[in-house]
Amino acid sequence: MWKSASKAGQFGLLACIPIVQFFIWAIMAKKEPWWGLLCLIPVVNFVFFIIIFHEISKQFGRSIGTTLGLVFLPFIFWPILGFGSAQYQQ
Repeated sequence: MWKSASKAGQFGLLACIPIVQFFIWAIMAKKEPWWGLLCLIPVVNFVFFIIIFHEISKQFGRSIGTTLGLVFLPFIFWPILGFGSAQYQQ
């Protein structure tokens, strides 16, 4: 997450802090930071994680497959976004 947040122009260390990372993800997804608060609500958070991860995937020029990977296998797909050739599209 650190490297992918850095590619998006965010301070990478903040992406490693558990609750703060929700706000960083919302900003990376071009959403308002309060979307990060919605990720703290049980049951609702799963829907918002999917939406945010899909938007992040699109910002990196990736498809729905990457979104599914970020949801179900984040320990594999965050490094792929961070260290791979995908560039964050401002």
